[in-house]
Amino acid sequence: MRLNPDGTYTGFIKVHLKLRRPVTVPAGIRPQSIYDVLKEVNPAEITNKRTSFYLPVDAIKQLHISSETTVNEVITGLLKKFMVIDNPQKFALFYQTQKGNDVHLQKLKENEHPLLIRLLAGPDTNASSFALKENETGEVEWDAFSVPELQNFLIILEKEEKERIQQVQQKYITFRQKLEQALKAVGKPG
Repeated sequence: MRLNPDGTYTGFIKVHLKLRRPVTVPAGIRPQSIYDVLKEVNPAEITNKRTSFYLPVDAIKQLHISSETTVNEVITGLLKKFMVIDNPQKFALFYQTQKGNDVHLQKLKENEHPLLIRLLAGPDTNASSFALKENETGEVEWDAFSVPELQNFLIILEKEEKERIQQVQQKYITFRQKLEQALKAVGKPG
């Protein structure tokens, strides 16, 4: 970390991407160049085409931030680096500590400062890091999803419902067959 003349400091944090769901990116767009970043070109405005894919499991990204950078700005910056156009409210930043085989995750508030947390953790960079995960508050923020994503949820739910109905029907068909066999073995009452 480096102390600046104005009293702020800058440094690096390590963020593990632990996303279980696919992310949405603009389709058919080349990665941003440094000129696009400087001009603040938004790839989402270039095309209406979208595609979804899974980021590699536990990919690690180093970010250079200042002591004034908030959790919300870290999340937004990470999404921008990967050209993810999903709503940043769908994601949360967690502070991850590891002691032996135990990993502990603590969800950070949007206004907390990750670099300060990293500074207070001490010099061992392997003992703690940050993790970007889906924001699972228990309550779904439906406004954060696009219409195609909501339609995909409905398709998935319909498929799961059909599979569950088939499982229940098969269970009772099997039960009925066993019951009929048992009745034949004993002989029909009458």
